Amino acid sequence: MKFGASMFFTDYSMGPAELAVALEERGFDIVWAPEHSHIPTSRKSSFILGSELPKRYYDVMDPFVTLTAAAMATRTLKVGTGVCLVAQRDPIQTAKLVASIDQVSGGRFVFGVGNGWNEDEMANHGTAFATRHKRARENIEAMKEIWTKSKAEYHGEFVNFEPMMAWPKPVQKPYPPILVGGAFPYSARRAIRYGDGWMPQVTERNPTPLIELIPKFRQMCAEANRDPDKMDISIGGQSLDADLAKRYRDAGVNRVSTSLPSEKADTILPILDEWVAVMRAVNS
Repeated sequence: MKFGASMFFTDYSMGPAELAVALEERGFDIVWAPEHSHIPTSRKSSFILGSELPKRYYDVMDPFVTLTAAAMATRTLKVGTGVCLVAQRDPIQTAKLVASIDQVSGGRFVFGVGNGWNEDEMANHGTAFATRHKRARENIEAMKEIWTKSKAEYHGEFVNFEPMMAWPKPVQKPYPPILVGGAFPYSARRAIRYGDGWMPQVTERNPTPLIELIPKFRQMCAEANRDPDKMDISIGGQSLDADLAKRYRDAGVNRVSTSLPSEKADTILPILDEWVAVMRAVNS
């Protein structure tokens, strides 16, 4: 089983390059960076995890910038968005960002995507909350055209462009793996429809343990004629629990990641060392 770590990189956290080096030295597989362009002071939608919105959500840096810094400081560590809010992004510009970071990292980028929970945030980008899922799907479909065609075009309800040329193309072919994040069953359906894997999430609204959702997801894949064994399952937000990680491993989960606080190295490095013990217990 592979292991990763996520951090909301801020101007008061451990830097992305420093964290990436520490992760690579300890045998981690990937570093994840989440995304919020901003947080409006109004709040039409409650925080998806149920509690008060933490300060780091307001302060987080752009993931493509921080992950580039992480990639430049390492040689093997993967870098991934966890998650990129594709429904509120321009697909043409985002396609170039994805291809560019995949190029400069030597093919180490993982495109974790999600459709978002903050109605006010996406409204500021011109995205309607009610239609965000269809807009996200069209954005992904349009980006796939750009990544794989020398002359790409796309015609949808929200995304529409005539034949055009855009480079670079990604190193990974046909494009970096797309992992779709969110709660069961809706994000699982989206992952099967246009993704290469699933990043399941448990919330107060959907409290079913993840270990119970994995076989359901695999059944959904088979029913949709998607090979379950080729769908990456990456689970984030995990605590130091070697026994649970072993259960995930035995259930066919590909990767477990921890969510690190936005703190400096003196706080983070001991946490990583504790995870090394878990990694050894699981993979011995």
